[in-house]
Amino acid sequence: MSVFGFIFWGVIAVALIYIVSIYNGLVTLKHAVSKAWANIDVLLKQRHDELPKLVETCKQYMKYEQETLENVMKARSSVASAQQQGDISALGKAESSMRLGLGSLFAVAEAYPDLKADQTFQHLQARITGLENAIADRREFYNESVNNNNVRIEQFPDLFVARLFNFKAHSLLEFSEQEITDVNLNSLFNK
Repeated sequence: MSVFGFIFWGVIAVALIYIVSIYNGLVTLKHAVSKAWANIDVLLKQRHDELPKLVETCKQYMKYEQETLENVMKARSSVASAQQQGDISALGKAESSMRLGLGSLFAVAEAYPDLKADQTFQHLQARITGLENAIADRREFYNESVNNNNVRIEQFPDLFVARLFNFKAHSLLEFSEQEITDVNLNSLFNK
């Protein structure tokens, strides 16, 4: 084999190694997005299981706040539906409703000293608050994973490999305008 042959096959080998490296990097990013979503899914299911217990505990004390309890349960249903369908956009909206509903529920609970003193309520409130914080952390990680994936499949030369092997962009888990605006403290204290 001539020097030209060695150079030719050497260039081909380097190109193949480079393409395999790009492909493996894209696979890693794709699975990072899936893993991040699975982490959110686990937390959403845990919260989904805890909410009926919280609502049932509140019902014993909050006879006149039925609308607040119903809003929380409707939001819970919307989150579950969006989660089952894998609809990231609908999940973001449903999550916003859920967070607002829980905020209202905890604010209304302030008017019921017996409820606030109830050990079950305190435990469930702490558990759900912890889950909310964990979900927020996981949403941030999910969006970072999605962003890394989406940027990489659009970068040169990775986009050629991404198109060749049909790697897709993922949707960010976005929040409603209501959830990202500043809280009006006056309205919370005047309820």
